Amino acid sequence: MTMSKKLYLRKRSVIETVNDESKNICQIKHSRHRSFGNFLTNLVSAIIAYHFLPKKPSLKFETVKSN
Repeated sequence: MTMSKKLYLRKRSVIETVNDESKNICQIKHSRHRSFGNFLTNLVSAIIAYHFLPKKPSLKFETVKSN
């Protein structure tokens, strides 16, 4: 497996973790909103709640510049 594919797998893992946390902890639900305003209100409030979580998943890697 190439290094770029390994990085993509790690990124995918982080994205899936963020989606899971936003669904379960921040209570983003896939529901049918009756108006676009309600959809935006639900989405923005969940993003704000996610922002205040103490521990967020992240990727830790260093780039090496070569000549």
